Amino acid sequence: MSQVNVNLPAPLSRIPQFDARKVPVVAVDDGLPAIPAAALTPEALRRRFTRDLSWTPEIRRETQFTQAEAAPAAVLVPIVMRPQPMVLLTQRSTKLSKHSGQVAFPGGRVDPGDASIEDAALREALEEVGLDPARVEVIGALPSYTTGTAFVVTPVVGLVKPPLDLRINPQEVDVAFEVPLAFLMNPANHRHHEYVADGVRRSWLSMPYMDDGHERFVWGATAGMLRNLYRFLSAEQ
Repeated sequence: MSQVNVNLPAPLSRIPQFDARKVPVVAVDDGLPAIPAAALTPEALRRRFTRDLSWTPEIRRETQFTQAEAAPAAVLVPIVMRPQPMVLLTQRSTKLSKHSGQVAFPGGRVDPGDASIEDAALREALEEVGLDPARVEVIGALPSYTTGTAFVVTPVVGLVKPPLDLRINPQEVDVAFEVPLAFLMNPANHRHHEYVADGVRRSWLSMPYMDDGHERFVWGATAGMLRNLYRFLSAEQ
């Protein structure tokens, strides 16, 4: 069982009245170039994952606040192949004990029965939102990302063929929604936040998206992995 070490900072979720949406924005990356639409097509994305280009992930690890042993996990980065490519995301159920209510990729802990990281990501997507693995073409994976809860997460990137017949698991997910990949790959939408708690300065990214008048607040680990995807695709530009 995960335990919080008194010598480590507390998780943000245990700070009274903490609200990531209200933490000031200290910078916006509108000076960085957006990934062009031509690089976001299914063909271009497949080609990028076959090329061995030098690049460096920007964010690999969050501030640690647990003594728990590192556990492997996988998420699916599902890019829905619509006329405008979209990223399928979820809002985690408020019933969950960790990261409740947060925007996330479908995913979770790697189980002993999973044949591979890719299989774990596909299984989790099926369990959480009913995404049929047969509709997903896995094209590659990004470097691992270690969360503050000691999960070593591998983002598995897959192209999803519509139409989607999703079946939401209400125990894990409140809602599934889509965000344009072009929006997420435009640094003008990447906002930097800083917050000091327990004498520790923490920083993270957010990419808030207005979805039919409702704000989808993409931040934390999900935004960090999307930022790494941006850096990965930037290496080809």
